[in-house]
Amino acid sequence: MLLPDYYAILGVSNDATLEEIKRAYRRLARKYHPDVNKETQDERIKKLNAAYAVLSNTAGRAAYDIQRLEAKRTALIVEMLRRRQFEQSQQPRMTWKEGVIGFVRELKKGLHG
Repeated sequence: MLLPDYYAILGVSNDATLEEIKRAYRRLARKYHPDVNKETQDERIKKLNAAYAVLSNTAGRAAYDIQRLEAKRTALIVEMLRRRQFEQSQQPRMTWKEGVIGFVRELKKGLHG
């Protein structure tokens, strides 16, 4: 499940202060409020309200930041596994016959040595 980027919705940086978050929310709420802007969709206001509700609450913001870090970590692990799988698929595979021949050669070397 992808988390919405609440910082981008409000147009603030990840290290924004509570005052900056409040200022950005009020500016965007005035801009996109249905009474002021008739073309505004309800979805935009709902996203703004959700972003402000999470980021204005210290505990909610901390939990959100942790979830974002976990999502990034998971994405990096998945990408690493995909790359590893791709690299392994690019390596030449030994056939069963080649494996047996190589095993017999190593066995003969061991017996002579």
